[in-house]
Amino acid sequence: MSTLDQNLAKLSGYLERFRETGIPNRIGGKDVMGQGGVFDTISPVDKSKICEVAHGTAEDIDAAAMAAAASFPAWRDMPAIERRKILIDVAEAIEARAEEIALCECWDTGQTIRFMSKAALRGAENFRYFADQVVQARDGQHIKSPTLMNITTRLPIGPVGVITPWNTPFMLSTWKIAPALASGCTVVHKPAEASPLSARLLVEIAEEAGLPPGVLNTVNGFGEGAGKALTEHKAIKAIAFVGESRTGSTITKQGADTLKRMHLELGGKNPVIVFDDSDLDRALDAAIFMIYSINGERCTSSSRLLVQDTIRAEFEEKLIARVNNIKVGHPLDPATEIGPLISQEHYDKVASYFDIAKQDGATVAAGGVTVGDAGFFVRPTLFTDANNQMRIAQEEIFGPVLTSIPFSTEEEALEIANDIDYGLTAYVWTNDLTRALRFTDKLEAGMIWVNSENVRHLPTPFGGVKSSGIGRDGGDWSFEFYMEQKHIGFATGQHKIMQLGK
Repeated sequence: MSTLDQNLAKLSGYLERFRETGIPNRIGGKDVMGQGGVFDTISPVDKSKICEVAHGTAEDIDAAAMAAAASFPAWRDMPAIERRKILIDVAEAIEARAEEIALCECWDTGQTIRFMSKAALRGAENFRYFADQVVQARDGQHIKSPTLMNITTRLPIGPVGVITPWNTPFMLSTWKIAPALASGCTVVHKPAEASPLSARLLVEIAEEAGLPPGVLNTVNGFGEGAGKALTEHKAIKAIAFVGESRTGSTITKQGADTLKRMHLELGGKNPVIVFDDSDLDRALDAAIFMIYSINGERCTSSSRLLVQDTIRAEFEEKLIARVNNIKVGHPLDPATEIGPLISQEHYDKVASYFDIAKQDGATVAAGGVTVGDAGFFVRPTLFTDANNQMRIAQEEIFGPVLTSIPFSTEEEALEIANDIDYGLTAYVWTNDLTRALRFTDKLEAGMIWVNSENVRHLPTPFGGVKSSGIGRDGGDWSFEFYMEQKHIGFATGQHKIMQLGK
């Protein structure tokens, strides 16, 4: 039996219970099918129905928010060492069920097993890292002044809402939920409606590992219903959101009346800038990896290739050969490098840019076609002969599509790189350290990697500028978001208080 057949057999066993019971909401430690009936979740691999999912409504969000509020005082006041142990136990439980998570996520999203097997373990790493930070989360400062002994401390902000996307849903959910729980907050999680399976697995795993009921609640549904209700609910003190820039703007407006704190991780149209003095083979590997892995459905993808004109022909020739060699296929086959896109709607959007590129005058140098009709598959695509004013260079396609743009000088490269509404990441390839320092200082991006692909280090800040978001994840930056600062001043008796009415 091939590895693909083995994975399909295991997946069938994991999915059986979902087919029998559907995916309910999880509110206060109880399964609730909700007020809005159900909707079907579809596999992008073959367009088959996976199971029915609870269609959460404003009433379900209200129940979940109230459950999170009721469980908050006990979770907040639990000794840090006890909360740490629970989060470590969650990490270990994730590791024990990593295969189930990965296989279900592949079928639910179309992502390939070669990447999702690692993403599941990244979820455990997120919980383990923030568990280790729990004991110092409330630490503050001692700030001296002539008349006061000033100290600061931090307290969890309260129940928070977490809204996560469909591209790598399990890993990104843990990225938000783990620091929220470590901070002492309780959570209402609304996963993307297109990928609900792993969110259900996460809340099951967490509760089985000892997380008290109501500390993590999951409500499925759509943005205009459950999502809107969550962003507007008075009991929810903050929203952590990952998704499109346009949606980020909408939920900011929705949360304004209740003065919610917002952390928005939004879209990107990220440049990878390749100078002629760089290690071209390594730059080629990184440029390909950062756009064609994860089906190109990643906010940090290097979707604009800025390549110096002195090496353009050589670099693009090698690039075309590599792109044409990328294996598109079944996501549960370990040999597959690109699986299907998430949905019919997204498939249609990505495919529409094949004609847009031609209309704008670019060349389709590789790909530019869909594959079969069983699922939502497209060939990895490369556009050449492009400029930065074309729609393929300005709009976030969010698929395995790369646009190559030439430049002559460092100044021109910087102008092209910054001439975009987004500012999430950038990748710079050069062996000139002085140039790298000078160039990165002027790049408008929240995260920049030099001579590297995206290597996530959890203690470092993650986030973008401009239309790519507000706020930062990672290390102490996560605690800054999920916690409130408190200042307390103790008088030393060395200053005179002004007397009134004496």
